[in-house]
Amino acid sequence: MPNNNVFNPLNQPVYTSSTNSYTSPGIVAPPENSAGSTGNLYTAGSTNSTTLGILGGSVTATLQLANPAGSGKTIYVSRLSGGITVALNLLSSFSGTMTLSANGTLSSPSTLTAVNSNLSSSNTSIAVVRFSTSAPSGVATLIAMPLQAGPFQSDESGRYVISPGQTINLSVTGSLSIAGLLACTTYFTWWEN
Repeated sequence: MPNNNVFNPLNQPVYTSSTNSYTSPGIVAPPENSAGSTGNLYTAGSTNSTTLGILGGSVTATLQLANPAGSGKTIYVSRLSGGITVALNLLSSFSGTMTLSANGTLSSPSTLTAVNSNLSSSNTSIAVVRFSTSAPSGVATLIAMPLQAGPFQSDESGRYVISPGQTINLSVTGSLSIAGLLACTTYFTWWEN
């Protein structure tokens, strides 16, 4: 029996089923859903907090996410987040910036351990995560934008891809013109495949 109706009639709709050719992550839900359930979604971050003297100054927090050469996996950035907390004198002026950059080196970094978002998974990240209280050198800037005091979050859903041998850096810097307490925080969330 032929179907002569090009459009679905209200009383006899045509049902369809989509086919997903991807195994992980899927295309129906955000990739983070599948990566989280399979134990491949990770997060790491840190804070640099300083009480500035009478002349003020700057505070920087830089997080570097590196995919080791020969890892056999690709890192996909899910979310950039962090913020600037400031307690200042009313006479002080504040400025803040967020910079996302590729490659480069950090000065006196400390190594952080990534946390798996699936708390029952024994998977560990292949990424090397480093934290520094200074901006990286020798980088290619991807994004630079001003920040106000408070938190920020940018959902990337895999827009930034880190192949083996590559790194990505997230730097948050806050500045005060005179004394005050300043804290800068940076976080990466990513999945590996």
